[in-house]
Amino acid sequence: MTVTEHETHSNWVSEIEEQDDDLPLSTRLSIADALTLGNAICGFMAVYFTTTGVLVPHLMGHGDSAMSKHSAANAVTLMLMASVFDLFDGLVARKLRSSAMGAELDNLSDLISFGLAPAYFVVVWGIVTDDAHGKVAAAAAVLVVLAVVLRLARFSCTTLRDGVFQGMPSPFGAMTVVSLVLLELPFVPTVLAIVGVAWLMVSRVEYPKPRGRLALVTFCWTLVSMGCLAAWTLDIPGGHQLLQAGCALQCVAAATIPGFATTRRVNTFRANRRERATAR
Repeated sequence: MTVTEHETHSNWVSEIEEQDDDLPLSTRLSIADALTLGNAICGFMAVYFTTTGVLVPHLMGHGDSAMSKHSAANAVTLMLMASVFDLFDGLVARKLRSSAMGAELDNLSDLISFGLAPAYFVVVWGIVTDDAHGKVAAAAAVLVVLAVVLRLARFSCTTLRDGVFQGMPSPFGAMTVVSLVLLELPFVPTVLAIVGVAWLMVSRVEYPKPRGRLALVTFCWTLVSMGCLAAWTLDIPGGHQLLQAGCALQCVAAATIPGFATTRRVNTFRANRRERATAR
């Protein structure tokens, strides 16, 4: 008896359907995973706008400052949107079901949006800015990428007490790096500050996780930052000053939070030592 082509096709389809039915539910995407993928898309599009709107026109010699400003603002806005997705995917994952791929997807997406995108922004800044040095800027960008990679790897294999991160969170670090570039400070102080941010991301300084009221404050600050970028791009009166003020506040927060965290840790250590001395 010969097997017809129709029977062979039917058997093949049946085998594929059986394999699909055998897939565990834990490998299917959840709502939190969809938000995480939105994070990755925003990071990739930030690189796209930085390339097509800032780097390529500069290399071709017919760059328009207004277009470059608009593209740079789009890139930074997309990184801010990625941080919003990163904020809410964790909240949704805690409230609803999260797949077994959730943690891996989150790390890979964070690497794109908060490692590659801001580092590439620094590289392009080093190329298009007159008083910058491209190779030095590229070296600083490499340190940012390595810091994010090491931070994400350490986060995956260590357990900390609930409610804190060890080292500056990568979204906060990415926004600080971009803010340093947008402040338009002299090249050398900017590069040194970027290297300092990279060090903070791999440091042991504890940062609070954005939960509850802090999550709301983080979300509102992100919206304010987007508004400052929009005002700067549209040349609204005072828009440049708003952007500079927002970037300065971001950098001040990045500098002061480690100080508060270190002070609190020292005070806790001293209090514990006094308790042990009293107990004796």
